[in-house]
Amino acid sequence: MSTLSTVDESAPPTTPATPVGDDFGGRSGGRAFRDQLARVVMWTAFVVALIPLVWILGATIVKGGQIIASVDWWSLSQSGITARREGGGAVHAIQGTLIQAAVTALISVPIGVLTAVYLVEYGRGRLAKVVSFMVDILTGIPSIVAGLFIYALWVTTLGFQRIGFAVCLALTMLMIPTVVRSTEEMLKLVPNELREASYALGVPKWKTIMKIVIPTSFSGIVTGVLLGLARVMGETAPLIILGPYTAVIATNLFDGLMPTLPTMIYQNYSENLQPAIDRTWGAALTLILIIFVLNIAGRFIGRFSKVKS
Repeated sequence: MSTLSTVDESAPPTTPATPVGDDFGGRSGGRAFRDQLARVVMWTAFVVALIPLVWILGATIVKGGQIIASVDWWSLSQSGITARREGGGAVHAIQGTLIQAAVTALISVPIGVLTAVYLVEYGRGRLAKVVSFMVDILTGIPSIVAGLFIYALWVTTLGFQRIGFAVCLALTMLMIPTVVRSTEEMLKLVPNELREASYALGVPKWKTIMKIVIPTSFSGIVTGVLLGLARVMGETAPLIILGPYTAVIATNLFDGLMPTLPTMIYQNYSENLQPAIDRTWGAALTLILIIFVLNIAGRFIGRFSKVKS
């Protein structure tokens, strides 16, 4: 007697499995197309933004490279050199630029870093909101407004002379917000686990900040400081208002005029004579090289000062 197998007619019919690629093939193709389109747009925008940068840099190197190749450019000033006469150097302007940048950084970096530490580690309530709002206001201030403000305070109100230190005060107003925002973002990237581990060991908060938080984000802080320096070293309006150009070497921030590379560029370009125009290109290329060297130094410092895992 044979046994017959029965089939459960109440069970739902089974359907063959559909390959994943067949069900999502259309949408995968659409996503791939949008991905390629976004990639093309991104690279196109990058190339479009790169063209003027390469153009300006190439023109500056071609027109200013020959003049800065001279030894006199790095050893002499423009003392006794008229606009129609070739020769002279830019050592007076280079010294003035570096001195003003150093003093500006000496004032701005402690204030900017401490402000960022307060906003990230301690800032709560209305005071922190006011400080953050004021930093945002300083970020959007044009350089000429900062120069006019210091002029009204330093010269008009207090009755002091136009000197290099007044220029540093105006540049400080421009550098502080850059340092604050860049340092603030770097401090926020430090994992909270590092802070909590330090607190668990009984380390005070201020020592945790000094020994853990700031060293961990040091390379980013250095980058922010260099960005701020790159901005203020190229500013011209505050220097014209508060520290007009002089062709001789002057290193005293509290005595008379102060030569810098931006004001040297402005002064020589306004002469509209070929020897002066050549010095304009040379001063512009010199300023680019100084900022480039500062960035390389910052990269070097940041790489060798990182906290190792």
